[in-house]
Amino acid sequence: MQYDDVASELQDVLLTEKQLQARLTEMAAQIDADYAGKDLLLVGVLRGAIMVMADLSRKLRTRVEMDWMAVSSYGSGTKSSGVVRILKDLDTDLTGRNVLIVEDIIDSGLTLSWLAANLRSRGAASVEIATMLRKPEAAKVEVDVKYVGFDIPKAFVVGYGLDYAERYRNLPFIGTLAPHVYS
Repeated sequence: MQYDDVASELQDVLLTEKQLQARLTEMAAQIDADYAGKDLLLVGVLRGAIMVMADLSRKLRTRVEMDWMAVSSYGSGTKSSGVVRILKDLDTDLTGRNVLIVEDIIDSGLTLSWLAANLRSRGAASVEIATMLRKPEAAKVEVDVKYVGFDIPKAFVVGYGLDYAERYRNLPFIGTLAPHVYS
């Protein structure tokens, strides 16, 4: 899917595919330096982080294992409810592991704060966070994020794994959704 396929549904392109890939390359280099000589478990947060996880993992030179969790705090709306439910848990024992949570976006921080604490409670040696996008203006709790792709304004964005009603995930860029689509 490309821009022309959804142009009438977007306000603008916030980040191009080229910008996303360049930033992931930089993030991967930092992660490689930070985890040199260590094993690393990437924990992707389904479904939004699929694109970020796939592209980031391919750029890493560090040996990694991968696992996935699905958590929900949104329901069918566009705002976080703050109540987190585990829809799919990890298959991997975290005891003594270096864990890097890979996220697509951090809005309020409520879900991610809960998730990081949950994974720490499972005996991980370390738990850090990497996210493609962060909305500082939307934060309701402070979350320590070690690797941030881009800070973005408080807007409804789609593409590169991010969706609205399960649509737009397969856009190779990140765009701002036009209000008439979700109003």
